[in-house]
Amino acid sequence: MGKRKVGNPLALAVLALLAEKPMHPYEMSSTLRERAKEQSIKLNYGSLYSVVESLVRHQLIEVQETVREGRRPERTVYAITEPGRIQLVDWLSELLAMPVKEYLQFEAALSLMPVLSPDEVLRLLEVRRTRLDAEIGATDGILAAMAEHGMPYLWSIEVDYVQVLRRAERDFVNTTIERLKKAELPEIRAWRRAHELADGVPGEAEWEGAAQEFGISWGSE
Repeated sequence: MGKRKVGNPLALAVLALLAEKPMHPYEMSSTLRERAKEQSIKLNYGSLYSVVESLVRHQLIEVQETVREGRRPERTVYAITEPGRIQLVDWLSELLAMPVKEYLQFEAALSLMPVLSPDEVLRLLEVRRTRLDAEIGATDGILAAMAEHGMPYLWSIEVDYVQVLRRAERDFVNTTIERLKKAELPEIRAWRRAHELADGVPGEAEWEGAAQEFGISWGSE
């Protein structure tokens, strides 16, 4: 999987739009918003112009014409090139077929959460669960509105995918909350004890003392 000259997902969206027909950036932006693609692809007008310029520079799209409608400023219409079509198909195929390691912020936080006390982590996870519930409810509303307006499922499949991930995350958070409340695992009791021994964030001595107290290994040896 080689590094692409233009790797921003917004560039992929621009190529896909221009494969449909030539467009100017304002039409690209409005079309993406009409299709609710900003739910999945970070979109703002400044970054869109930067992406367009980069695609032109790498000859993946080209200027087709400049148009003026009434008193509006001139708008540059872009079209996809043949190398751009090849890039579009190759890039999209790769993304669909090849799982990649994505370094998620929540995953990083979970890997380091013993820095905080079990009670604090429990409180924060309950806050996260509430927010996930709200996001799931809001996205259910978006999906319902799309269906009501006759939008084909394939136009919103990425929103459905995100819902599946959110629901799975909420299930994981629920399970973790229950484990922390029961505190049956020795490592959870040792974690709590380390924070009881420490004045603030536990250091090596507190972790080792807590681990010995509960007969477990903490960290590498």
